[in-house]
Amino acid sequence: MPKIIGSNLEEHRAQTRNKLFDALAQLLDEKGFEAITMSEIAATAQIGRTAIYNHFADKESLLLGYITEVTRQYAKQISEALAPIEDPIERIRMYVESQLRLNATTHLTTGTSLRSAVTPETAMELSAHATIVEDMLRSILRDAMRQGVIAEGRTETLVRLVHATLTAGIVSREPHDYAGTIIETEEFILRALGAEVPPTDRARYQALVEAAKQDLEQARPQARTSSICPVVH
Repeated sequence: MPKIIGSNLEEHRAQTRNKLFDALAQLLDEKGFEAITMSEIAATAQIGRTAIYNHFADKESLLLGYITEVTRQYAKQISEALAPIEDPIERIRMYVESQLRLNATTHLTTGTSLRSAVTPETAMELSAHATIVEDMLRSILRDAMRQGVIAEGRTETLVRLVHATLTAGIVSREPHDYAGTIIETEEFILRALGAEVPPTDRARYQALVEAAKQDLEQARPQARTSSICPVVH
């Protein structure tokens, strides 16, 4: 009988799944999904080769389980950042900032590259997970249009264009440039949406510089987390 980790069977299953997710993330950082085997995942997770099948039937079901968890965490962090903000322009700013900062501190394997390595059915499920995060932006944009603070437009097109802009990400590893990239990306997107863009005050700029320092420390190679971007850009 396999050794139980955790205080009960439910906790054991949760911890085992997390070990498998971590193992998959590590292997995705080293090679393409199509080259990964269930035996490799089990060995990396230090789980018996047969025990892995008690949790996932195959590596695609493991991938979907992993993406479900990543998306849940990703959406939770963005939702928490947006929760105290009512102004639609500031909500757009915070959505952009959150996406850029999360992507800068997470080593991302894009949904696009994975879709070509799985069956069409799994590819459809991968795409479906992206809507969880995209729905937040849809809601923000529709509210902003209702309030007349951005130009009327096709929401689906705007969502794709915003996310396409966000793929540029943050390249600089210098805090002031890092903060400047966030501000310039926010202002670029807001202007493209037809919003009036007031200048960023110095207090927010300094706050972003301090946030940048924390993010850059977290994003050092030894601290960097491997994950899958839930938004299909």
